[in-house]
Amino acid sequence: MARILLLIPTRTYRTRAFMRAAQRLGAEVVIGSERPQVLAKRRPGTTVVVDFRRPDRAVAQIVELSRSQPFDAVLGVDDDTTLVAAMAGAELGLPHNEAASVRATRDKHLMRTLLHAAGAPSPWFELVSFDDDLPAIAARMRYPCVLKPTFLSASRGVIRADDPDGFLVAAERIRAILAEPETASTGGEFARQLLVEGFIPGLEVALEGILTDGVLKTLALFDKPDPLNGPYFEETIYVTPSRLAPSVQREVEAATTVGAAALGLREGPVHAELRVNDGGAWIVEIAARSIGGLCSDTLEFSGGASLEELILLHAIGADISQFEREQQPSGVMMLPIPAAGVLHAVHGVEQARAVPGIEDVTLSIPIGQTVVPLPEGNRYLGFVFARGDTPAAVEAALREAHGCLEFEIG
Repeated sequence: MARILLLIPTRTYRTRAFMRAAQRLGAEVVIGSERPQVLAKRRPGTTVVVDFRRPDRAVAQIVELSRSQPFDAVLGVDDDTTLVAAMAGAELGLPHNEAASVRATRDKHLMRTLLHAAGAPSPWFELVSFDDDLPAIAARMRYPCVLKPTFLSASRGVIRADDPDGFLVAAERIRAILAEPETASTGGEFARQLLVEGFIPGLEVALEGILTDGVLKTLALFDKPDPLNGPYFEETIYVTPSRLAPSVQREVEAATTVGAAALGLREGPVHAELRVNDGGAWIVEIAARSIGGLCSDTLEFSGGASLEELILLHAIGADISQFEREQQPSGVMMLPIPAAGVLHAVHGVEQARAVPGIEDVTLSIPIGQTVVPLPEGNRYLGFVFARGDTPAAVEAALREAHGCLEFEIG
């Protein structure tokens, strides 16, 4: 029986999917998290507290834990844990990405620098400090441009500016986000910076894949049919298979391969966001992890395997080359937060579930909690899942289901 250490932040959506996958594979799992787990007292030895913010200390903890019962794999499932997993893999002699490569996926300025150096299609970009003369920078900047924190994810703090006034407003909003105590403590010196880059027009797609010794296996390519032109970049609908021409899909795969190599990524899951236009396939970002939220629930592979099962199989050295995504089109909609306030009620859930093609509607924020839309927020109200005969039918079902929902926020 394989023994796997899963590094899982307590605030992640991913725990259930990975635990279900491990159970199907018959693997023994130890969960490493930054806080004690609910199951710690009832199932001794199955959880461990790991300090993700101090990677060297976390790795020492993992190495000590492995002395009595070695691990066959150490896997970080979210951005917060991939660095510790890479460093632990190196210490334990397990397949891993280099720590420097994982750091590059978490530093958007470094990522842009490496992609540009590798010859990947790249927008112009500039690192700006909040200590700089922002009005002077805004006056000389090219527009439209996109301002973003260098270390946050899920489009948080990503804002398009079309003129100097818009630049300054966006910069101040990002400054406020980065000044929040938890964000500031996580970001350290990066919380004093923002990245400015040229806006990339075009269609946006997301590629889900796994690297094995540097070779990319594409598992799914998602279209994002809603235009993402700003001023904020809230993702909503993902549909697979892609409706792009096969030649364009090959461009996307080739660009992802170049991008992963530029960052030095060689092992494990890859989630890449790209834009496609007449200039080719442009990498927006690459993460050394799988797709976030509950979005992986829309994917199924040969024999009914989940995305998480493939990731775990790869982590323990199994051959996943024979696995292919099911043929039926599928999709997910991440429910956007329409306004800030307290979520008082959600109406129309059963009507949304009754829409032909809809498989489920899952709400992820409990009634009574405060909700914050982008660009300040970093959560979705929930997820809607659909399958259909064509990608267009899937997209239509998701839109109809969303139209059934009404959120009381005040």
